[in-house]
Amino acid sequence: AGTGLLQEVVYLVSQGADPDEIGLMNIDEQLPVLEYPQPGLDIIKELTSPRLIKSHLPYRFLPSDLHNGNSKVIYMARNPKDLVVSYYQFHRSLRTMSYRGTFQEFCRRFMNDKLGYGSWFEHVQEFWEHHMDANVLFLKYEDMHKDLATMVEQLVRFLGVSYDKAQLESMVEHCHQLIDQCCNAEALPVGRGRVGLWKDIFTVSMNEKFDLVYKQKMGKCDLTFDFYL
Repeated sequence: AGTGLLQEVVYLVSQGADPDEIGLMNIDEQLPVLEYPQPGLDIIKELTSPRLIKSHLPYRFLPSDLHNGNSKVIYMARNPKDLVVSYYQFHRSLRTMSYRGTFQEFCRRFMNDKLGYGSWFEHVQEFWEHHMDANVLFLKYEDMHKDLATMVEQLVRFLGVSYDKAQLESMVEHCHQLIDQCCNAEALPVGRGRVGLWKDIFTVSMNEKFDLVYKQKMGKCDLTFDFYL
């Protein structure tokens, strides 16, 4: 859903850093994953505040401090058609996963809630139910491409950092540079970061089936997505 890209943008904004600095570091050491055995909770507990921690867990499984409003949550959602294509490419690119099935099979598993971390439909709706909470900032991947300046301003306010006008403009430019680097990286399948890449792989029948499942599972939710830009 763009979490990897978001973590780098958040690090830039919170630290006043620049893209070149991120390129020289292991970002996963700066933003450890809560549920991973490495580096583990002991290391996370030793980090100095304000800590930046990454997670893919559903809202209900997050620590109680987050539910109680004692910590801040930045959540990014992506339109599910692009997400399932990117997730498929991600599964195929990792040796640890080594997925070799077809995209049609993978998409069917996605629609039936049979992939890691459970149902995307439940995951995104759980967080959307809390999008008005003071300690939750709910972002959309497409908005990062459509209006990055507004998203950076949202992050600045939410994180409680201070920039003057010139510094803010510079930070937006740095974030643009970072996004261009990430979305066009040679290590990634071409175009994996762009909006609307689902149109290159979905067949008409797949799209119709997906729309039907989406309506069934998201019909009562007022969350909307941009499938085109």
